[in-house]
Amino acid sequence: MMLDAFNAFVERAPDAPATDGSLTGITIGVKANIAVAGLHWTAGMALFRDRIAEQDAEVVARLRAAGASITGIVNMEEAALGAKTDNPWFGPTHNPHRMGYTPGGSSGGSGAAVAAGLCDAALGTDTMGSIRIPAAYCGVYGFKPAQAHVSQQGLELAERDFDAIGPLARSLDMLERVARAMSDFGDETGASGWTALTDLGGVECQPAVLDGFTRARTACGTVAEIALPHPLSRVRFAGFIKTVRFMAAHFAEADPALLSDHLRKLIAYGPRRSEADWAEDQRILAETADALRDAIARHGALLLPTAPQTAFAHSAAAPANQADFTCLANIAGLPAISLPAGSSTDGLPVGVQIIALPGQESDLFARARTLDAALAAYRPPAPLPEGESP
Repeated sequence: MMLDAFNAFVERAPDAPATDGSLTGITIGVKANIAVAGLHWTAGMALFRDRIAEQDAEVVARLRAAGASITGIVNMEEAALGAKTDNPWFGPTHNPHRMGYTPGGSSGGSGAAVAAGLCDAALGTDTMGSIRIPAAYCGVYGFKPAQAHVSQQGLELAERDFDAIGPLARSLDMLERVARAMSDFGDETGASGWTALTDLGGVECQPAVLDGFTRARTACGTVAEIALPHPLSRVRFAGFIKTVRFMAAHFAEADPALLSDHLRKLIAYGPRRSEADWAEDQRILAETADALRDAIARHGALLLPTAPQTAFAHSAAAPANQADFTCLANIAGLPAISLPAGSSTDGLPVGVQIIALPGQESDLFARARTLDAALAAYRPPAPLPEGESP
């Protein structure tokens, strides 16, 4: 039985007294791979269906200490591997902008819950874009902290080096309030300019995405163009291999019947990779991360589309290039914000993202505010017709 029309929440939390703090009165949903004491901690998996968290993850404890109210657990892609949130064990989550469409993944329940107004903010996790892609598809705001600036304690990991817990919200003000309560912020100011990839790194984008990015780039003024040493599709694939190698080891002793056919197929790519190819994957990741950090240090924050496309029907295959842009922040350990940048002719949101260096979080949010004011692109989803459900 669904707890809401979008199947965003999979478990509700009992009411708990709130403490006084910067987030008093704020309601927050938590992705199912983050521990909330007394609630199911499934990571969207049958393998952990009966697991109950004994204590809060550190980020949840920090939010409670700031006065936030944890309202429940939100749906996600199985094991946080995928970008549709069509979960084989807990059902699909629907995009509040269009029923039957993906909210993105793997934090699709977080994006849908926030967009639909079911909570003020939600925690997601981002391995190669899993906060920012739902933010873009659902037309909301999402922040991926630098991995070194947010705790992983109480997180069922997808990939240790890439994973970061972060918030989604319907405004930058709310996003920053939650982000500051749960992660570490720096006040460093880097290069004052902006950076973009020449020809968007060759990634094919839908017209609405290109329109939104062009508007954002124009609002930023002078932008230095740079090229990275490897095609983004190859970088993304190397990141995927690193992730599934981690998962293959992590779930090596799991009962195969408790993993979906789809998850087993994805994880199998890791062990099949030859040592020579894996060495090449690691070289690509390291060189790209170094080049990215150097470019931002020299020229300023990097502006990119968030995803190359808008949300698509659950019945359609997921595009291979969904994480071509978002994976960059993860492989380099950088903070990034996705914000609304417009919509397609049929009303589906698009997003742009800003990537900065660790320690520049305050500047990153300041840049996002300036760009958000210029774009003025946030639009809530239309209310569901009375009686409509999936």
